[in-house]
Amino acid sequence: MAIPSSIAVRELPLFPLPDVVLFPGRPLPLHIFEYRYRIMMNTILEADRQFGVLMWDQNKGEAAMVGCCAEITKHERLPDDRIMILTLGQQRFKVLHYIREKPYRVGLVEWIEDQPLQEDQNLQALTTNVKQLLHDVVRLSAKLTEQDINLPDDIPNLPVELSYWVASNFYGAALEQQSLLEMQDTQARLEREAEILTSTRNHLAARTVLKDTLEPESL
Repeated sequence: MAIPSSIAVRELPLFPLPDVVLFPGRPLPLHIFEYRYRIMMNTILEADRQFGVLMWDQNKGEAAMVGCCAEITKHERLPDDRIMILTLGQQRFKVLHYIREKPYRVGLVEWIEDQPLQEDQNLQALTTNVKQLLHDVVRLSAKLTEQDINLPDDIPNLPVELSYWVASNFYGAALEQQSLLEMQDTQARLEREAEILTSTRNHLAARTVLKDTLEPESL
């Protein structure tokens, strides 16, 4: 369920997660076992099923100030009051301040969105380029690992949605993902993703050439 954009500010229960960055439109499964978060989820399930996900930076020992609202779409109660939930990313937000910290954090947040898009051939060309880079990376990864790797059929075509999809798949790079989440310029986000994908493609291409060169010698 989309959050009405007219509601600019609201209170939101907050769930800091180590090195996890949620993006709009992306799923996030969670196993809720800590007592305070079981309390939070039980409260949320009786209300609008929404809470905020914030990346917890373990090096700094603090939560990011920009996160993404998650909506619980499915849940299953387990023994010992543990809960398995499936969530879907909704709208991004910025924490204005914390209203309370116990038993779990609740913040006053404001919703943030990308700047309005202009009809721009450069943006369309950039979107096409990012999708091509994705295909190149997957093709080279499949060749290098000798595995059957394919992109899903439902990759978004629209620039904003594509930028979120790509960013959500930069596994193991939470700080980079957080930087992409905080951007409010779709073109700038796609340009940064193109840089990362180009670097990855070039690295994989070099490894593939080396692999092809050495393989005949091993026969």
